Amino acid sequence: MKQVVVLGGGMVGSIMAEDLLRPPAEGGEAFAVTLVDRDADRLATVAARNEGLQTRVADLSDQGQIQAAIAEADVVCGALASHLGFKALETIMKAGKSYADISFMPEDAWTLDPLAKEHGGTAIVDCGVAPGMSNLLCGEAVRRLDATERLGIYVGGLPRVRHLPFEYKAGFAPADVLEEYTRPSRVVEGGQVVIKEALSEPEMLDFEGVGTLEAFVTDGLRSLSATLEVPEMVEKTMRYPGHRALMKAFRDTGLLSQEPIQVKGQTVIPLEVTSALLFPKWTFEEDEEDLTVMRIVAEGSEGGERVRLTWNLLDRYEHATKRTSMSRTTAFPATIAARLLSAGALELGPGVHPPEKLGLSGTFEHFLSGLELRGVHYSFEREVLG
Repeated sequence: MKQVVVLGGGMVGSIMAEDLLRPPAEGGEAFAVTLVDRDADRLATVAARNEGLQTRVADLSDQGQIQAAIAEADVVCGALASHLGFKALETIMKAGKSYADISFMPEDAWTLDPLAKEHGGTAIVDCGVAPGMSNLLCGEAVRRLDATERLGIYVGGLPRVRHLPFEYKAGFAPADVLEEYTRPSRVVEGGQVVIKEALSEPEMLDFEGVGTLEAFVTDGLRSLSATLEVPEMVEKTMRYPGHRALMKAFRDTGLLSQEPIQVKGQTVIPLEVTSALLFPKWTFEEDEEDLTVMRIVAEGSEGGERVRLTWNLLDRYEHATKRTSMSRTTAFPATIAARLLSAGALELGPGVHPPEKLGLSGTFEHFLSGLELRGVHYSFEREVLG
């Protein structure tokens, strides 16, 4: 039986481990799975509901401990906080392993491509929902269209019930969310990469079953700006109306700054203080419902017609398993990729690869059917434009 090691035992990592532990509905093998985290209590909780799951306590900021944890692994999955992602990727590529990762690292993962090729490692990074399925859908759109004029990605993870003043809760670490509101955002205009301010260019979008959401620029294009030759591309995060203005006020006040300041003789980092204060307010209560909304819009020509291709996702909290929507929609693309890596079914070769390569290579339907079998449904519409 092949060995899979999952790094990170939080909401997403635990679902990765559970999914890989069982034979999938689409066929294929179950794995011997080891879940690794520094929190022994967290690991014990996950293990108690998953017979056969192995656990290992390790500090995943320590490259030596990562090396030891993955030594016998055939495939590795990553669900780490953003500040741990790059070093973990470096360690795993040096070990020559196959790796499916969802860590939204601020560093440029592609700089590790030569290292991966040198050691025979293969990584699919940003392999969650967005980035992840958003990239894969964009790759499918470019593969399908004769010429692609524009790609738009709109995505949001939200509580089903809105509560003032934030009207938001985080499906992952608040610090990672807040960083999205400060990081300069790359978009493509006229075929050139242009830097925009995060939270800029707001627009309202309507979604059946949800209502009106406010979309604003964030730095979610990542690899797409370099891998796809599309003259207009943008990624926008969606929140309930009002949240953006509040976060902009936080940022403009300095509450999201990572620059140390002195307060009564003590050095503090505003972002860390803000994150610590928000964590209890932005944490989902037990059995509290969340939802994930995503829309991918591609415009271009197909068969002599100018068309718009639209994929929509509206996914909700799963009461039967008590799994959040954000954790499920993020974990499953990575576990599907991990199974493909294990089976040798992806002709990528060693290197660090973005998910859009999977769309460009035609594996889109495999991911879509795998997600359907796991209860995650994408709808599709093709519209002929005048």
